[in-house]
Amino acid sequence: MSAAAFDPAKAGRVAATAALPAGMLVLVALMVIPVSPTILDISFIANIMISLAILMVALSASKPLDFSAFPTVLLLATLLRLALNVASTRVVLVHGHEGTHAAGHVIEAFGQVLIGGDYIVGLFVFGVLLIINLVVITKGAGRVSEVSARFTLDALPGKQMAIDADLGAGLLSPEEAKARRQEVATEADFYGSMDGASKFVKGDAVAGLLILFVNIVGGLILGMANHGLSFSEAGGTYVTLAIGDALVAQIPALLLSIAAAAIVTRVASPFDLSGQIGSQFSSPHVWMAVGGILFVLGLVPAMPQMLILPASALAFAMGWQMKRAADNAAAAPEAAEPAADPHHIAWADVSEASACQLEVGYALVSMVDERKGAPLMGRITGIRKQLSKELGFVIPAVKVADDLSLPGNAYRISVAGVIVGEDEVYPNEMLALDSGDLVTKVTGRPCKDPTFGLDALWIPKASQNDAIAAGYTVVDPATVVATHLNNSIIASASELFGLDDAQALIDHLKQHYPQLAANLSPQGYALPRVAALCKALLEERVPLRDFRKIAEAMVALTGQQLGDIELVEAVRQRIGALIVQTIVPSRMPLPVVTFSPEIEMLLNQAVRANPGAEWPFEHGMAMKIVEQIGEAVEPLLLQTRSFALVASPLCRSPLSRLVRATFPDVAVISYLEIPPTKATEIVATIGAEPARLTAAAADQMKDEPHES
Repeated sequence: MSAAAFDPAKAGRVAATAALPAGMLVLVALMVIPVSPTILDISFIANIMISLAILMVALSASKPLDFSAFPTVLLLATLLRLALNVASTRVVLVHGHEGTHAAGHVIEAFGQVLIGGDYIVGLFVFGVLLIINLVVITKGAGRVSEVSARFTLDALPGKQMAIDADLGAGLLSPEEAKARRQEVATEADFYGSMDGASKFVKGDAVAGLLILFVNIVGGLILGMANHGLSFSEAGGTYVTLAIGDALVAQIPALLLSIAAAAIVTRVASPFDLSGQIGSQFSSPHVWMAVGGILFVLGLVPAMPQMLILPASALAFAMGWQMKRAADNAAAAPEAAEPAADPHHIAWADVSEASACQLEVGYALVSMVDERKGAPLMGRITGIRKQLSKELGFVIPAVKVADDLSLPGNAYRISVAGVIVGEDEVYPNEMLALDSGDLVTKVTGRPCKDPTFGLDALWIPKASQNDAIAAGYTVVDPATVVATHLNNSIIASASELFGLDDAQALIDHLKQHYPQLAANLSPQGYALPRVAALCKALLEERVPLRDFRKIAEAMVALTGQQLGDIELVEAVRQRIGALIVQTIVPSRMPLPVVTFSPEIEMLLNQAVRANPGAEWPFEHGMAMKIVEQIGEAVEPLLLQTRSFALVASPLCRSPLSRLVRATFPDVAVISYLEIPPTKATEIVATIGAEPARLTAAAADQMKDEPHES
């Protein structure tokens, strides 16, 4: 059998199934078959070991049902002890005249060593143990078992009805209700069994007293009548063996009585008995009070000050130690607050389940290693905080990890499992960007800026000042990676937004605008549709900062039969002011790039010919549109001017998808999204070659309409 196929639990059950019948046969054999003193010694030690194990299990149980087999275990342990009593009685009476060693070393040790060889003292010791076991522990445990069984059985119908009520109310699943019923039934059976099992302990104590009497009387008669011993010789030998035998049996019986009492007096707790007691005796005020009382008692002249005063000092020390531990525990959360800052990201704090991931080669580990300053980790913290404010939802944690499969200086950015950026940086060099107004040129390793695609050079740090003087823009490697990560997250923001983020926006809305939130979802729109609209807005760089206005726009459109694309366009028209202010400040006119009337008519005709199509434009026409848009907007992009491409509401959505594929930073808006009070400035018009576009459109109109 392989190691993987081995089941320890199953093996334990099989072993127990085989051991129980064998154990019962051994008990019967001990009662009817004479055994040697050696086997008797081994059996006595095994009895003590089993009793200790039962006691330890009882003390470590969190609740009584954790040791539900205790009544049966108690029965078996009692039978074992009684079988040993019968076997030892036979040995004592048959071989007692040979001396105290005749019954085995265990009985001899208990009869001589533990009681000092004085059997009169042994009788008193046995009597005291018997009183403790029978009168105190066994009687108390039996009373607790009886009361617990009565109350448990009386409460059983109510518990069953409560489970049925919770099941009917949907608070419990059928499987949970079945488990609860099983637990209640097991609890009733347990306390009922313990009520009867406590009688085993009491009967065992009485049996120990009777067996002691039989051993003493029988030994004296046999010693004097059969073996010619005098009364004093017979008494010295047989009484010592009888007391040793009684103590060997009484000590395990006392352990089992303690275990039974501990089980039936347990209160359900997440801790075991030692943990429960320790937690309730850990109050510093208790030990301070104890120390004070002992100190006052020690001042009484007749008292033993040398014992009481040290005890008082010990109590004070325990109380002070507990108070200091409590103060440290109270201060620990305050000390841990900086590490729990949601905006702080450390190498050890990044989440394995993060949707954003930055993998670095082995040469870049120093940029993310806290022990070496981790310059990049601080930048990522700032990026997450800033983008969360700009986009209107919490950007998830960025998982930073080293990847040995990457080249040493390479890094890779992934969003939602998709690689959105990768390049190489050199941690010991600087990146010099060509600003276009260079005085002179510096030498370095030519490359392209990974974020904007500008011409750049990797130069030694020693050449940084020379490059700045020559007109270059110089940035460090951490800034290069951070800027690339920043733009990658912005471009993929819609992939980071999900149902949980939409629910978080609605929950935040409930705190300030509860009626608006109630009419938005689930009354007006299902959560997936709210999330889909937010994702569509993020795809076109429309932030969710003012989610209240977006929600008001959606609520105003409730009841209208709008498709998903139509809903997005209708909401955009109602939040046009929000969209425009993301392009230019409120006081500046909006620079716009427009289409000539002929081009716009062709675009609208293409959309009407393919209603609902995601890509309604014929391929050749689409390429020509992109080409002419590029001719118009590239000068503006090089000048880093803010502007918007304006189209009719009919074709805005498919045109935006077409433009984003090539010019992701160009905003495409419709006329209806521009507020009436917003001044505009036409900076370019697309349509220099309408004849070519007309031919392409004519070709498209000849074909059958198609939908994607």
